[in-house]
Amino acid sequence: MAGSTSEPWHRFYAPGVPHKLNIPNVSVSGLLDEAAARHGRRTALVFFGKRTSYRALQRAVARFAAGLAALGVARGDRVALVMPNCPQYVVAFYGALKLGAVVVPTNPLYTESELAHQLKDSGAVVAVVHDGVFARVDAVRGRTALRHIVVASLLDALPARSRLALRLPLARSRDLRAKLRTELPQGADQVPFATVAGTRVPRQRKGEPQRAQGPVSPRSAVAVLQYTGGTTGTPKGAMLTHRNLVANAHQVRAWYPQLRAGRETLLACLPMFHVYGMTMCLGVAAAAGARTVLLPTFEPELVVRTLRRWKPTLFPGVPPMYQALMARAEQHGPELTRALRSVRYCISGAMRLEPETVDRFQELTGGHLVEGYGLSEASPVVLANPLNANARPGTVGVPLPGTEVRIVAEDDPAKQQPFGVAGELVVRGPQVFGGYWHEREDSAAMLHDHWLFTGDIAVMSPDGFVTVIDRKRDVIIASGFSIFPSEVEEVLLAHPAVADAAVVGVPDEYRGETVKACVIVRTGSRLTERALIEYCAARLTGYKVPKIVEFRSDALPRNMLGKVLRRVLRDEHLAAQIWADEPSG
Repeated sequence: MAGSTSEPWHRFYAPGVPHKLNIPNVSVSGLLDEAAARHGRRTALVFFGKRTSYRALQRAVARFAAGLAALGVARGDRVALVMPNCPQYVVAFYGALKLGAVVVPTNPLYTESELAHQLKDSGAVVAVVHDGVFARVDAVRGRTALRHIVVASLLDALPARSRLALRLPLARSRDLRAKLRTELPQGADQVPFATVAGTRVPRQRKGEPQRAQGPVSPRSAVAVLQYTGGTTGTPKGAMLTHRNLVANAHQVRAWYPQLRAGRETLLACLPMFHVYGMTMCLGVAAAAGARTVLLPTFEPELVVRTLRRWKPTLFPGVPPMYQALMARAEQHGPELTRALRSVRYCISGAMRLEPETVDRFQELTGGHLVEGYGLSEASPVVLANPLNANARPGTVGVPLPGTEVRIVAEDDPAKQQPFGVAGELVVRGPQVFGGYWHEREDSAAMLHDHWLFTGDIAVMSPDGFVTVIDRKRDVIIASGFSIFPSEVEEVLLAHPAVADAAVVGVPDEYRGETVKACVIVRTGSRLTERALIEYCAARLTGYKVPKIVEFRSDALPRNMLGKVLRRVLRDEHLAAQIWADEPSG
């Protein structure tokens, strides 16, 4: 099927995109080793002006791997990374994988309860954290298997001139100095990042492979536990093997045949703890030998300065990022528009990309902005629009090389739907995961004969372009982040004044979707929207907190089995919006 010359979508591939790929049988850290062999002296990372070459990065990774081994980390042990985008994240990511350990990417904005769940469920024995999140990780340590917390400071990753510039204005204020560099208690189970990263590595003999990979089988060894909601609202670890991640990096790299090896600059605003950011900003960047400019967060002003200074050619992102930059370009005029002209290729994912955004962004940059589709269980990229005139805004494109896609009937997975008829999107390819960590039932629900059942409802045109029209699952996608209603509902129902609650995603012009809570207050209790939102904000990461609260007097709609009909609640919200928008009179 995929890889044959008969697939209808192959004729829409950009020139130079292969129909099938030979995936190298290497580990994820092998991508970095190959990049260092080809582009050793070229810059791999830029962080606020500080540059790191591919060769220097490779050496730092080898030292960090040795440092983890000295802490007792062994092949198959889980190492959690709780940091924003920074050089230490990249070093720790590749270092853990070079040792043969399993990386557990973790959002540094998580609350204590969210951190406790992920760290405990994964069985992580080491957490590599930045100093701003240390207190939260330390607070839940007793509920986990953590033996060591490795603590990094973003200050240490800055160039010396920048560190000095930051220190001088703060010299008179102890409080501000403390905010800049957190004072941490010393102990055997809490180790500075520099100590681990400074471990000596035995020198290689002449002719030996450069700092050999720890023994792993790329086809079967798990590289990353990427936490996601799967078919239910409980976050669970999708087991992504080395082959899954290497395959997807090569698939996406092949989608960009125009890239000049070792000569592109990638702007890394996407968080690397998110699977999309991990593949684009780590895997694809290494496969292309790109210079990656790391930003710890998306701040439009910071991005504008970065565009002017480093002139990135690749800018993977999500629609709100592109919309925010266009809004600033309209405010600041030609100067910012000129800065955007360096951008040549963008693949947008994680949420719907409006055709109007595509047209306006391409007009400003002169480059290509296309929409793709993926999910954590597929490492994540499955489909993408061609990076040429064949792109069709409003669709998520066609299958990547080596990927098979079908649309099947919701009530009969064995029945393939005709072109133009809606059904569940199922995919198969080398990037598809092998199951969830310790979750056999959920794994079986998602995988059948290596086909991944995505839970998304889509249609396929006769020439292979796919349009996603609905979600079978109730997951909410806000600004590219997945939010599982049951997580938020659990917090709401713990409030003493809440008798019942349901959470749905409703359209939002900027975020794509936002969180709405439908709440029934207990008889005799009083509760305000502001009080409930503040209650949630103390227990949930910011993007999961409801932005809209509807207090209902009637019961929540349920089916005959008692399950809340979230689709009914969404439809009621949409109907109310349409009614409110109707002109009076």
